Amino acid sequence: MRVVTIIPTYNEIESLPLTLGRLRAAVPSSDVLIVDDNSPDGTGDLADRAAAGDDQVHVLHRTGKEGLGAAYIAGFRWGMEREYDLLVEMDADGSHRPEQLQSLLDVVDGADLVIGSRWVRGGSVENWPLRRTLLSRAGSFYSRTMLGLPVRDITAGFRVFRRTTLEALDLSAVESVGYGFQVDMTFRVARLGLRIVEVPITFVERELGASKMSGNIVLEAILNVTRWGLDARWKKLTGSAG
Repeated sequence: MRVVTIIPTYNEIESLPLTLGRLRAAVPSSDVLIVDDNSPDGTGDLADRAAAGDDQVHVLHRTGKEGLGAAYIAGFRWGMEREYDLLVEMDADGSHRPEQLQSLLDVVDGADLVIGSRWVRGGSVENWPLRRTLLSRAGSFYSRTMLGLPVRDITAGFRVFRRTTLEALDLSAVESVGYGFQVDMTFRVARLGLRIVEVPITFVERELGASKMSGNIVLEAILNVTRWGLDARWKKLTGSAG
């Protein structure tokens, strides 16, 4: 099956070459799409140079920083138009180990969405302070409880979607921008009755560049999850469709 790994970037000029090199070595069969949001540090130009030297690397330039969710949606549409069978989400900062991507691809025959999970047996994080670990675990617990989902790492960003899964979703209705995007997509896949499989991974805190996480992004996710959960409960209670 044809695979494309989508890597959103914004000011990742230090980390992108390392991540891209490791990915091409680990899974050489995968094409790569770098979705750059007009990075002021020159990441987009660096991506163009990488693509010029490797016909499996492609670049999608966007006019400005519009958030992780919008970048992935643009990447999904690009890959679906070119009929890739599997579309991978992966961070540029090295926190998702390219060497572990094959373990996600290995189980895709039995899944519609594969999630690289920190919080299943065998999963772990490295170089995280206790506060960050507790925040992530609490976020996943709250989200899966509010939404009634069995997924342990619902906020994880290392994923493999089947094209057929994305085709079944209304991507134009996905409005989540940041941290909540992953929760939103998981919830939408689950509501279609599709199969979600979690694979243990080791998540490594970035060593280069700056995190894009902010208080506003976390707040957006909490508010959205609460709204989605209450809406789903109301619809179930009243027997309304949707």
